[in-house]
Parts: sequence; structure tokens; C-alpha cells
Amino acid sequence: MNRLTIAGLLMATLALSACQEDNSQDAPPIRPVLSMVVRPTPADATRFTGNVESRYTSELGFEIAGRLTHRPVNVGDLVLAGQRLAEIDPLAYRLQARIADAELESAIAQQANAVTNEAREKTLLDQNISSQASFDSVRQARQSADASVASAKAKVAKSREQLANTVITSTFAGVVTAVSAEPGQTIQAGQTVVTLARPDVREAVVDVPDRIGRTLKVNAAFRVASQAHPSLTAMGHVREIAPSLDAATRTTRVRISLDNPPSGFRLGTVVTASISTPEVQALLIPPSAVFKRDGRTLVWIVANNGTVSTREVGLEPHGTLLRVTGGLSEGDRLVTAGVNSLAEGQQVKISDEVAQ
Repeated sequence: MNRLTIAGLLMATLALSACQEDNSQDAPPIRPVLSMVVRPTPADATRFTGNVESRYTSELGFEIAGRLTHRPVNVGDLVLAGQRLAEIDPLAYRLQARIADAELESAIAQQANAVTNEAREKTLLDQNISSQASFDSVRQARQSADASVASAKAKVAKSREQLANTVITSTFAGVVTAVSAEPGQTIQAGQTVVTLARPDVREAVVDVPDRIGRTLKVNAAFRVASQAHPSLTAMGHVREIAPSLDAATRTTRVRISLDNPPSGFRLGTVVTASISTPEVQALLIPPSAVFKRDGRTLVWIVANNGTVSTREVGLEPHGTLLRVTGGLSEGDRLVTAGVNSLAEGQQVKISDEVAQ
């Protein structure tokens, strides 16, 4: 073999080696990754903690301002209809009532005098002794006296009503669930002093996540159990679903009417309400599988040939996981760790699979 042939072979070998080195540098390395196959989570019983409350609750207060002098009831007391619950100092309102009574007596006396003057002036007018103008003036004075009597009677009625409002009485038989003022405190008109509830009509009140609240319907069945005594249970049905979310907790308040609740379900009892909902059947993925790029929410999908590609997905919170609302189907395999270090079309090695 001559020198030219040997030189040509060496140059070809070097060129081939350089091409292989360039290709190896351009191709991303094969990376081992953690992955999972997306599968639906089976439906299970969803439980919520709440309390037993009365369906009918009244916040009672005074219609007038004053100093609270007496409040004979406390939280937990059973009261009868018409029972006295609280009083404010009535002295000022008694004085107003006396003044109103005196003004009424004065107005009645002036009215009687005006009626007498009108009758006398009418007699004089009929005898052509007095003029029509004089009679009209006297009649106007009598009409004014009538109006004064009517005004004085209204003041008397108002003053007696205010005097009666110095006492709060129970409008129904119930139990005191809260007191909001103490004797000696100055009370404003309309301020709540005593909260009264009917213990005979009870319901469970629970706060549920928005994803559950959106699927609930009125009359949906719940099983309610006492947390302190799990053997105490009752069935119930949704009576009311709050129309808006709580701004702080992002939950929906649900009121559940109880069917024949046991006596152990006293007001304030902590209970657990459970319901099986098809909505819990969902595709769930861990937050570590998700990344953001150009304002899009993406995951890496592993193809059958071992390469990865991005796919945009729709997600919403579901406890510590994320619920898939779009973009993924049952059976898709996605990368669950190291999502920020992969490239489109990169070859990966499935080294392990996370448990869902």
C-alpha cells in the first residue's frame, strides 16, 4: 500500500471520528427519570367536620339605647316563651312617659276650652252678635287643639313603647347560645345582647371545599356521626348550600337537616358528615410533575420509544395533589421529578415509578 493510500485512510478515519464526536455532543444524554402512569382515583367516602346548630336562631337586642342593668340568663340556660332575658335602666324613659302624659292632659284641656269657645262663638254668630271672621278664627283654634291632642297621644304611645322596650323577653322557648353584653355596659340600639336558639329543630353545619360544593345538590344524603361518640349517628339531607365561597377558607357552607337526630346531638356537638360522591373519581398527579413555560402549565409525557414531549394541561387543587381537568388521559405516562432539566425529544430511562 503506497503512502497516498495510507494517508487517505487516516484522513477518512479522523473525519468519521470527528463526526461521531459532534453527534454525541449534539444529542442530549439519556436521563433516568421518575414517572407515573395516570390512573383514576377510586371513589371513596368524603368526610367533613362541623357542628350541630339550630335551624332557628334569634339575635335579641334593645330597640333603644341605655345602660344594661340586669341579665339573668347565661349561655346554656333553657328559657320559656315570654321569659325576661335582659333589662336596661328605665328611669329616663319613665320620665319621658310622664312628660308625654302631662302634655296630653294639657292638650286635652286646651281642646275642651277651644270646643267651648267655638260653641259660644257659634251662638253669637247665629244671633248676629259676632262676625263670621271671628267664628272662623275660633274654629281654627279648636282644630289646632284637636291636632295637638292627636300629637300628644302619639307621643304617649311612643314613650310607652320605649318604656316597654327597656326589657327583652323571649319570643319562644329555647336555649341561650351566646351573650354579648354584661350588666353596667352601655348598649346601643340594635346591638345584640342575647342569642337564642330553638333546640327542637337541629341541623349539621359543615364547610366543604369548592370542588365538592359545586357538585352537591339540595336533598343530597349525608351520614352524620358524633366525633365524641361515633355510635351516635343520624341521616340527613342538604337543606341549604351557601351561594358564595368564604373569602378566607375558599369553602362552601352547607346546612344538613337531620332526620330524627338522637338526644346526644345537642347544640354545639362536633360531628363528622360523610357522603360518597362520584366527583372524587378523578385523575390526580403530584405538583412535582408540573412546570410553567410562556404562561402555560405543562407536563412531560413519555412516549413508547422513551422520548419526552411537553403537553399543556388543566389542573385544580385537590388536597396535596392536583386534579386534572384537561390535557391528560388514563394511561398517559408522565415525568414526576426533574421536569426543569429535560429537553423536547430527549431520551429518558424509566428508573422508577412513583406511587399515586
